[in-house]
Amino acid sequence: MTLADSRIDRYRTRTITEVPPIDRNDPTVWGRITSPSLANFDADGYAIIDQLLSPEEVADFSAEVDRLASDPELRLDERVITEKKANRVRSIFEVHKISRAVADLVRDERVVGLARQVLGSEVYIHQSRVNYMPGFEGAGFYWHSDFETWHAEDGMPSPRAVSLSIALTDNYAFNGSLMVMPGSQRTFVPCRGETPEEHYRESLREQEIGVPSHAEIAELAKKHGITQFIGARGSALLFDSNIMHGSTNNITPFPRSNIFLVFNSVENALQDPYAATEYRPTYIAERDIEPVR
Repeated sequence: MTLADSRIDRYRTRTITEVPPIDRNDPTVWGRITSPSLANFDADGYAIIDQLLSPEEVADFSAEVDRLASDPELRLDERVITEKKANRVRSIFEVHKISRAVADLVRDERVVGLARQVLGSEVYIHQSRVNYMPGFEGAGFYWHSDFETWHAEDGMPSPRAVSLSIALTDNYAFNGSLMVMPGSQRTFVPCRGETPEEHYRESLREQEIGVPSHAEIAELAKKHGITQFIGARGSALLFDSNIMHGSTNNITPFPRSNIFLVFNSVENALQDPYAATEYRPTYIAERDIEPVR
């Protein structure tokens, strides 16, 4: 029994038995694209924006995220997630409320304007964080769809959300940069297994529930192929909430860090979870839909 049993669930997941993939009926682009860098977003489900930030801005934000990671008081905050196998900061959530610099970045038209074009409405921050992937010990993220988790555990009705990953370090093909399957946003892959209580405490370090089977990943990869976000610091990747993506461990000496902003449409406000018995904390899933101004 879940909080959402009485509703029609168009994206059923976290099932006991296997459910076949679902063709997505919702659009990928809800608005009108005006930026040339987003020209292929509808088909691919992602876009790379070169030089979104200037070198000077990258330097300022790099100093800011280093300051946050080294703040001993902040390390005690539940919004700070450490690596499962090392006492290193993996992510800092709700960073736009912790850092004034990131709060200003969220409101920058170069940033929020991208989300408004794709989503066709005013938007709000569903989630923000800084991701750190240190050299030698940085753990990757297994293949997954963000929307699967946000639908199951947060009650997001439809995949009318986008994520923007802004690189603060160079993204090479060998230091754990993000991989995506172009076009896979048009297929929703249900996952097996019930959502454990307080699942977020483990999933933010290593996700095991809410990930597709090897066979499903292989089928998507065969159909769509895999591309990788490779670019200089200051570049950014905007991608659909349902696109299949993941990253490998970073065993190189070259660390990787990024600012990660999730924009949701104000017309896609969270409801009760579709496959969980409780709400996740608001620093992971914001329920105040006050638009970014």
